[in-house]
Order: sequence, then structure tokens, then C-alpha cells
Amino acid sequence: MKKPFLSLTIATTLALGGVSSSPVLAAPAHSSPSEKAPSSDKQIVKRINVDKIYNNIAYLSQSPRVAGTESEYKAVQFIKKQFKSYGYKAEIEEFQFLSYTDPNKVELAFDGYDGKVQPKHLTYSVNGDVSGDVVYAGIGTLEELEQANVAGKIALIQRGNLSFAEKVVNAAQKGAVGVIIYNNAVGDLNGTLGGVNDQYAPAVTITKEAGEAVVAKLKNGEKVKASLKIEGASSGEKTSYNVVATKKATKNIKAKKSDIIYVTGHHDSVAGAPGANDDASGTSVTLELARVLKDMPTDTEIRFITFGAEENGLLGSQHYVDNLSEDEINRSIANFNLDMVGSKDAGELVLLTNDGEPNLVTDLSQASSKRLNGVATPYGEGGRSDHVSFSEAGIPAALFIHNPSEPWYHSPDDTIDKISKEKLQDVARIVGTAVYDQAKVQEKKPNPKHKKGKKQRMPHLHFKKDIR
Repeated sequence: MKKPFLSLTIATTLALGGVSSSPVLAAPAHSSPSEKAPSSDKQIVKRINVDKIYNNIAYLSQSPRVAGTESEYKAVQFIKKQFKSYGYKAEIEEFQFLSYTDPNKVELAFDGYDGKVQPKHLTYSVNGDVSGDVVYAGIGTLEELEQANVAGKIALIQRGNLSFAEKVVNAAQKGAVGVIIYNNAVGDLNGTLGGVNDQYAPAVTITKEAGEAVVAKLKNGEKVKASLKIEGASSGEKTSYNVVATKKATKNIKAKKSDIIYVTGHHDSVAGAPGANDDASGTSVTLELARVLKDMPTDTEIRFITFGAEENGLLGSQHYVDNLSEDEINRSIANFNLDMVGSKDAGELVLLTNDGEPNLVTDLSQASSKRLNGVATPYGEGGRSDHVSFSEAGIPAALFIHNPSEPWYHSPDDTIDKISKEKLQDVARIVGTAVYDQAKVQEKKPNPKHKKGKKQRMPHLHFKKDIR
């Protein structure tokens, strides 16, 4: 999902340049539910078995689960089998998507700069073998590129303001043969162009230190040449899957169909990462809550879903939500989305909504965490996970994640030994009791803050790769 450096007010995508922050609310203490907690809370808490969550993570994180691969399909079959063992009739949804294969070679060399250069490709960067004079073009607006006269040259552009795709397309339109984007913060710069586009020029990223050093030489009147090579990148259509298990309401509300609540996580991971935390953790908590709530009486329908191709731009959840009927959308009142909820090396639990505003999910969850832990879990603004797809359809949604992220994010070190049972149990308790608080059979339902928002796509919130 996000993720590194995700603050409580981040709404900017990784495809954009900046990170903003605001004061964070007090972090909750972790404790057992109060003796005065509702009996329904106690029923949920005592049913949760954190060892089952942990063991499912261990199984799923044996290898990467890249969308469209045999490894993902194996994980999908395991998830379906688990749902069925709890008594659900689980369904697998197939969908096709355009997949990007990362290049096997990314090279960049400067003539006239002896510093260390470790170029990174952007997801959807195209192959190329180019060389030419380097010219500085600010943040990559059309005006700056025109003024820099980038035709036949390699444009050096700073991260910020515009999406990476806009910078690369702008440079190509002005005739640049290649693009180098340098970071505006310390560290490597990983990102995405958001999709396939035949207008792209070959593009890589470098650190702030390297970029500023080259800019200084250029501003000093020195000529700098560069050679840039990307090989092995490719795009093609593949199949991914969503797994859906539905708990029907055991008692419908009079004179209307029952409300729908969604508990979700994504089962895919990025290449090279076993994805124990991202997001076998969210998938496994979703499975456990499906088991815990299966035989609890509810007057609300609860759908437990694991999505595929989240790492490719929230494709599985977008496919699922796009295929909901108008009646289903009207009955949908909440999406509890679990992404990266178990790392012992991450920070405290936070709730993130698309706009940073509270909704039914944050209200229920804050009330739950206050009952269980004595302090309401803080919330803020953030995208880049599957709650975005639900929010775009006007369904109240929030992401559960720990902030800041662990250093192993999107790396081969995202393994089971980094998982905290304490954090898994805390999230499972908060979400489980929050969901049941709304879904349980009761004479009078709380008035849900079910505000229908605009049905609009927000692509800048869809992509996960970010700076580490």
C-alpha cells in the first residue's frame, strides 16, 4: 500500500513529488478490553486466534506473489480453501490486466561527473539506449523544457509538482531522447509512470545528491554528457484474481435489503518480495475475521475479499467495485481495508481516508480502539491502497496501516520473522469489534455517516511504489 514516509496527511501519489504532514494524534496503548466493554466486543476478541493469522502469513510469504504468476494463483487457491474451511462458498473472480515486466538492465553514466550513480527505473519505463548532452529543465513543465532546448538531448528534471508521467511525456514532446529525474529528498527514488504510453522516452531516477551535483556543474557552465540504457522491460496482458467470501445477513432489516460491509486486503506482492507484511498480513487478518464472524448473528451482509494486482495500481479492487450493481453500491456502507498491518519494525496504527475526513469506518474504528485500548486510533489522509476504489464509488472507506513503514517495504527482507503477533492481534480486535458493532442484530441501528461522494477516478492515489 503506500507507503514509506506516509504521514497522516499524505494524499499525494508516489507519482507526484512532495510529502506533507500534520500533527499526529496520540498513539493508542495496547491492552486487553476493559471489563466494562460490551459483551459483543468480548465475544469477538475471545474468538480471534493470532496463531492462525501468523501461520497463514507464513504460508503465503514463502515466495513472492506477483499478479498474473503461478505463485499468485497458488495463493488464491489457498485463500479459497481457507474460506471454504470456515463454511463459506468462496468465489474466484478473474480479470485481465496489462502487466509490466521490470527491465533486467538499467545503466546511467555521466561524462564529467565522478560521483556515485545508482539509477532506478520507473514502473512502465521503456527500453532505450541513448546518449547526449545533459540539460537541466527544472520540474519539467513544457515551458521549462522549451527554454532548455532539450531536443536531441537528455533532460535532467527535479521531482515535484508534476507526475513522473507528465514530466517524461513533456520532455519527449519537446524532443528529448531520454529523461533523468532526481529526488527532492534524501534517498533513492522509486516510482511509476502509471501505465503504458507510447509517448514515453527512456527514463530513470537518481538521488538528490547526484542530481544536484550535475545541476551545479551545468549552472557553472560545464558541459555534461550522459549515456542511458534500459533493457528487458516489457508489457503484456495477464490474468489476476479476486477471492470473495460472503456472509449473508442472518436477519434482514425490515422493508429493505441489508447493508453491506467489506473487509479487504490484497494478496499479491511485488517482484522479489515475499510480502509477509505487504500484504499477507492484511490478507490473513481478513481470513481470520471471516472465520471469527461466520456464525455471529448479523443483520448486515459482510463480504471478505482479497484482491489481486493491487501493486499494479489497485486493479483488482477497481475491477470489483466497477462491477457492483447500483443497488449494491447503495447498500454498501463501509470498507475496512487492511494493508501492511503486522510489521514489528513499523510505527503505530493509523487510519487513512482519501480526503482525510472522518466517515463511518473511522468512527466505528476509533470507538472500538478507545474501548479496547483506551485511546482512539488517529486518522488522516492517504491513498495508494484498495480503499481508494471503494471511496471513488462513494462508499465510506479507510485504510488500516502502521506509520511509518518498516525499512523492509517492497524488499526481499519482508519476511515472516519481521511480523509482530501483538500488532496483528491489535488490528484484528479493532476491526473485528468495529465491524460487529455495526453488523450485529439490534433494534435500532446507529445512524451511519453514509455520505455518497462523487464517483470520480483519482489515479494519483492508485499507485503504491514510493521513495524508500
